[in-house]
Formats: sequence, C-alpha cells, structure tokens
Amino acid sequence: MEYRVEHDSMGEVRVPSDRYWGAQTERSRLNFRIGVGHETMPEEIIHAFGILKKAAAQANHELEGGWMTEEKLVYIEKACDEVISGELLDHFPLVVWQTGSGTQTNMNANEVIANRANALAGSKLCHPNDDINMSQSSNDTFPTAMHISAVCALEENLCPAVRRMISTMKELEQKNEGIIKSGRTHLQDAVPIRFSQEISGWRSSLETDLALIKRAAKSLKSLALGGTAVGTELNAPKGFGVLVAEKVSELTGIHFETAENKFHALTSKGELVFAHGALKALATDLMKIANDVRWLASGPRDGLGEITIPENEPGSSIMPGKVNPTQCEQATMVAVQVMGNDVAVGIAASQGNFELNVFMPVLAYNFLQSVRLLAESIESFRINCVEGIRANEEKMHENLYNSLMLVTALNPSIGYENAAKTASLAYEKNISLKEACVQLGFLSAEQFDKVFHPEEMV
Repeated sequence: MEYRVEHDSMGEVRVPSDRYWGAQTERSRLNFRIGVGHETMPEEIIHAFGILKKAAAQANHELEGGWMTEEKLVYIEKACDEVISGELLDHFPLVVWQTGSGTQTNMNANEVIANRANALAGSKLCHPNDDINMSQSSNDTFPTAMHISAVCALEENLCPAVRRMISTMKELEQKNEGIIKSGRTHLQDAVPIRFSQEISGWRSSLETDLALIKRAAKSLKSLALGGTAVGTELNAPKGFGVLVAEKVSELTGIHFETAENKFHALTSKGELVFAHGALKALATDLMKIANDVRWLASGPRDGLGEITIPENEPGSSIMPGKVNPTQCEQATMVAVQVMGNDVAVGIAASQGNFELNVFMPVLAYNFLQSVRLLAESIESFRINCVEGIRANEEKMHENLYNSLMLVTALNPSIGYENAAKTASLAYEKNISLKEACVQLGFLSAEQFDKVFHPEEMV
C-alpha cells in the first residue's frame, strides 16, 4: 500500500494515499481497533455531517465578515454533496467506540471534505479546521448530526413503513368485516368479537405509535450548531446558529430551528430519550401484533388455526412439510433488540457531565439501529405475512360455538351465578351450554334458543 504524509498539531502521520482522510482520522483508526469493519459510525451520521458542513459553509459565506470565500465555498459544496450522496463512505472508517464526543468523526468529515475539495480545486485551498470546521466545534456538530440523522430516518424511512402497514391493516379489516370469532383474554376464552374489530385494535395501536413518533420528531428539530465548545457560541459569527438551521432546512426539506438554549443542547439528550421511548412503544406493539398473528395461525391442526399466513420457506430440516411463522419471529426479535437499545440510550443520555455529554456515539448508534430495524422489519412483516393473512372461517365458527364464555349472553336471563353453574356443568360433562342450562332447569330449550344469539354479542 502506498502512503502519503499528513500532519496535525501532534506531528506527522502516514495515511493511505488513496483515502481523503487526514492525520487525526488515521490516529483514531489506529488507536480504536474495536469493532472494526462491523461497528463503524452509522451511514446516517455521515450523511448528516455532509448536510451540516455544507450548511455551515453557506452560512459562513453569507454572514458579515466574509470568512468563507466564494472560491472555497464552491469546492466545499461539491465535496459535501459527494458525502451526502454516499460516494465517499469508504473514506469514513472510524468505529463507534471512540471518543464520547464524536470529535474524531467530526474531524474525519473535516479532513475528507477539505482534501476532496482540494482535489477538485487542484490546489491546497481548504484547511480541515480553519475552513470546514469554521464557526463550529465537535461539541455542537455531533449533536446536530444526531438530530438531523434521527429526524430524517424517522420521517423518511420509519413513518412511511408504519403508514403502509396501517393501510394494509385497513384493507384487512374491510375484507373480514362480517366474520365473528371467539375473543380471548388472559389466553383464555372470552366473549365474541368480530375479526375486523381485532384487526382494528392492531391498526389503532400503530396509528397511536405513529402519532407518538411524529410528536417526538418535532422535539428533535432543534439544532445545537452555533453553540461551539461549551454553548457560549465562541468564534461563531452573530446569527450563525439561526442561519445554519435555515440552510439545513433548505437542504433536507424538513424544518429545523436553532436550539433556544445551547448549553442544554450540548449536554442533554432528553429529546433522543423521548424519541426512542416512542420507538420502544412501537416495538412493544409490534411484538404484540406479531404474537397475536402467530398464535392465531398456530397449528395447522393442533393449534388455534383461526387464520392462515403465507408459507414462505420450509420450517424444519427434519420434519417434512413443516412451515413456521418466520416473519412473526423476525419482528419479535427486532422488538427485543429495540427494547434493549432503549436501555443503552437512556443510560448514555444520563452521562451529561457539566457542559457536554460524552456518550453520544453509542447513543446515536443504538437510536439509528432501532429506527432502521423497525422500518425494515415492519416492511418485511407487511409484505411477507400481513398482506397474506386469511381467515379460516370454519375454524373460527367451531371455536366460537365451543366457547363456554358464550354463557355471558345468558346473564340477563338467568343471572351471573346460574350462568357460571351452567358453564361449569357444560365443561365438567363435556356437553353444550344449551344442554347444561336445560339440565339445570334454568331455561327450556325453546327459551334458550330465544335468548342465545352469539352473533349479537359483538
């Protein structure tokens, strides 16, 4: 491998000649060999850095003082566009497990953008610190990248996936409107319910989760950029925070604002904790829905068997013909991962010491993984399972009329205690509720038929 010599404030460092990163990135690459190739800084963070560095350069160019020249801006914007598009991802090698402020990833972005801009210009036009990091600090850029990446991931990936699932659920409700089945509480038989009503519960849960996520995303649209090192806005021109937020809004198509209190923005990560709480809420509902589906599809002969789901692949290496609810299983595993990530996010956010939180990379890593997993899991679950759910009406009817809890329909006619005696006798002697009720003398056969209508119990 060929190398070139780069230098920083600590001296000279050899860097691979085919990479745009510089001395500080190389030091970090050599000093933090933890999860290399597996746990690099999320792509969403790199994408956000491209956006914020372009926005910062534009703001610096427009603000009074003229620190950013027109010539530098042109090449910086081009280099940032390549970062935003993902063309330069190979030039961002650093792992999550680095400094807790994300300083090394900020410098990775500064060095790559500066060196790429210089390559485009054909001269040593831009300096990583003086030009790309102008009016900024790692302490305000990394929190900004976290918020931009989180909002974009939520609004562009997760929310659309949830909306598509809600739409599929609505279609499923309409298809199953007239089907009545046994309800279940405590995993025990309960009074009847329409299958469409059961599905509407799933759908409404997702609609509630979506509303929570949107509310949480709103709180993330406040940016720390402009606070610089400790929130005092040292070395940033007046109005920089406001203008750079406007530029980020233009670049993303999402409205962002500068944080009202930069001291809070640098050290507190409460907004991300709140937002991940909404992700955990979605994960718990995804777990519930997936479990309902696999319980209802259990069997096909020795389980509930009230619905069928798509048969996507063989389920056993030894049992021929076995098919498993694999999409339900992936969804529930993702839900467990998101719940675990919520613990990491909460603990990381609690580590704000004085003017800075120094657990930001791990917080960002877990947050973005949760968003990514949920979006992809929900989409897979929808396409490969939920769209193919079919009601087994014969089995639903059989289970419904075999349920002892239909006795609840008799409460107004014979009272709660007599209805309980009827259910107990029917269960004990394995006879129908009608037979039990008549044997006990509570109603005649004709009277029973007159008052017993399970279809009207929904």
